[in-house]
Amino acid sequence: MLRILVYLRRSLKKAFDNLHNEKLKHNLLQAIPFWIGSLITGVFAVMYAKIFTWGEKLMNFILDWNAWMIFIIAPIGFVLSWWLVKEFAPYSKGSGIPQVMAAVDLANPREHKKIRNLLSLKIIILKVLSSLSLIIGGGAVGREGPTIQIAGSVFRKVNEYLPEWWPKISKKNMIMTGAAAGLSAAFNTPLGGIVFAVEELSKTHINYFKTALFTAVIIAGLTAQTLAGSYLYLGYPKTSDVALTVMFPVMLVSGVSGVFASQLSVLMLKINAWKKNLKTQRAHILFLVLSALFIASLAYFVNREILGSGKEIMDRTLFSDDKHEEWYMPLFRMIGPAVSFTSGGAGGIFAPALSAGASIGSVISGWIELTPNETNVVILSGMVAFLTGITRAPFTSAIIVLEMTDRHSLIFHLMLAGMVSSIVSLMISRRSLYDALKTTYLAEIRSETALENSNKKIRQ
Repeated sequence: MLRILVYLRRSLKKAFDNLHNEKLKHNLLQAIPFWIGSLITGVFAVMYAKIFTWGEKLMNFILDWNAWMIFIIAPIGFVLSWWLVKEFAPYSKGSGIPQVMAAVDLANPREHKKIRNLLSLKIIILKVLSSLSLIIGGGAVGREGPTIQIAGSVFRKVNEYLPEWWPKISKKNMIMTGAAAGLSAAFNTPLGGIVFAVEELSKTHINYFKTALFTAVIIAGLTAQTLAGSYLYLGYPKTSDVALTVMFPVMLVSGVSGVFASQLSVLMLKINAWKKNLKTQRAHILFLVLSALFIASLAYFVNREILGSGKEIMDRTLFSDDKHEEWYMPLFRMIGPAVSFTSGGAGGIFAPALSAGASIGSVISGWIELTPNETNVVILSGMVAFLTGITRAPFTSAIIVLEMTDRHSLIFHLMLAGMVSSIVSLMISRRSLYDALKTTYLAEIRSETALENSNKKIRQ
C-alpha cells in the first residue's frame, strides 16, 4: 500500500512539474484545498445526516414502545446535550451559522487566531454528540445549521494543514466556501449554498472567490449524492393548475409567517439574555429539566409532533390527503424550537423553521378552503416566509425550498413569499436572529481574549 502511495505521489509530482504555465500551477495549487475540503464535507454531511436520522428514529421507537418514556428521555437528552457543550466546546452550541458568520468577521490579520474557538475538530465532534443527545431527547432542532459549522471547521483545518510553501488562501474565502458547501450537501441544494454564501455571509465581491465557491459546492454536492444517492429533500409536491389568485393567500401566509418568525427570534434572544441570570450549574440543570418536562407534557398529552425536526409535518401535508394541521400546531412548532434552541445544546433552526412555516400554511389554507394543489403552494410559501423571518435571507430561503422540491414553476410565488416576509420581519425587529447571536459570540470571544492577555501580563 505504501509503495502505491509513493508511486502515485511521484507520478502526480512529475505531471505537475511538466506543466510549464506558472499561473496554471498557482491556480491549481490554490484550488486543491477547496476540492479536498469539499470531498470531506460531503462525506461528513452524509454521515451526520444518517446519525441524525437514526437519533430521530430511536426517539420515535422509544415512544412507540412506551409514550411515558418521553418524561425520562427528554430531561436526560436536554441536560446531556447542554453538559457536553459546556464542558468541552462552548461555541458548539446552537445552530452553528452565527459562529460561522463570526468566524468570517474574525478572518483578519489581527484576530484570525480567535477563529479556532468557533471552528475546530473538537467543534465537529461535540456538535454531532450534543445535537444527537438533544434529538433523541425530543428536542425540536435540525441538522442543517450544524452541518454548516462542521463544514466551516473542515475547510479551516484543511487550510491550516497546508505547508508553508503552498500559495496562501484567504481564510475568509475558505470559511465562506466551506459554509456554502455544507449547506449544499445538507439539503442537496447547490444553488441554495451559493446564494447563502453571498446573501448571508459575504461582504466581499463574489468575483474574488466565485470559482472556488462554485467548484466546492459542486464537489460537496456530488460527494453527498454519491454516498446517499440522488434525492430531493422533500420530493415533488403537486402544484399544477393553480390560478394566479393563489398569490393572495400566499401573501397572507407570508405576512403571518414573517410576524411569527420575528417574534420567535425575539423570544429566543430574550430567553438567552434571561439565562445569563442563572449563575450556578444547579440552576441551569433545573431550567433544562423543567423545559424538557414542559415539552414532554405537550407531546404526551396533546401532540407528539412538537418533537423533532418537523420533517414529518412537511412530508405529510405536502404528499398526503391529510393536509390541514390543527390550529395549535404552528404554536407548537415554535414552542419546541424556542425551548430546544435556547437549551445550550447543539442543534439547528433551519428544519424547524421550515416545519413551522408549513404548519402555518396548512392551517390557513384549511380555513380558506383551498384545493390540494393550492394548499401545497401556500405551504411551500409559508416555509420560505418563516425561514426568511429567521434568517432575513429571502433569496436563500426561496432557492432552498425551490431546489428541495424541484418546483421551478413556483419561483415567483416563493420569491414573493420571501420578500413579503422580509418586509414584515423588518418592521418587528431590524436584526436577524443569526446577526444578533453573531454579535454576542464576537463580544464573548474578544472579551475572553482580552482577559487572557491581561492575565499573561500579570504573570509576567
